Amino acid sequence: MIYSFDLMVFRYLNSWAGISPFFDWAIRFRAVYLLWAMIAAALLFVLVPLIPKYHRWQKQNMRMVMLVLFSALVARFAVTELIRLAYPRPRPFEVLTDVTQLVPHAGGSAFPSGHAALAFAIATAVSFYYPKISILFFLAALSIGIGRVATGVHWPSDIVGGAAVGIATAFAIQFFLKVKIFGERRSGEV
Repeated sequence: MIYSFDLMVFRYLNSWAGISPFFDWAIRFRAVYLLWAMIAAALLFVLVPLIPKYHRWQKQNMRMVMLVLFSALVARFAVTELIRLAYPRPRPFEVLTDVTQLVPHAGGSAFPSGHAALAFAIATAVSFYYPKISILFFLAALSIGIGRVATGVHWPSDIVGGAAVGIATAFAIQFFLKVKIFGERRSGEV
């Protein structure tokens, strides 16, 4: 089912594809490679404690990286795939005839976006430990989502759904890790 708002936003963002080689490169970078940069940036937090001045952050950064990896993997490969089984929504290039598709992609379930779920799970996990730095991660996640729509492989609502999956998964895993694994007590407990 295509909603008019979805179609309107999709057509606007996809209209930027095919204008120039530079725009096409920028859109492809956001849609495909920016996610890898986000993952690398999150993993770099493991190296920060190697700098003597920041050694005291070793435990915190290891917890954060563990949360980033676990949240991202669960959001992308468990929750997203379960939703796709229940709601097999076709991709824009399968439904519309005038899509400029900048990245090759197989047809099939588009909702929710796995890239958006992964990116927003990473950004949310980073926000629990470094709220100010996480703004950059959220901007990158948003940029990835816009890129996925502009390349013609997702509807805008696929990105919103993926963002919701990623954010909710990171919150759920953060809660589980705090309570079950780390044994951190909630305020008010003795």
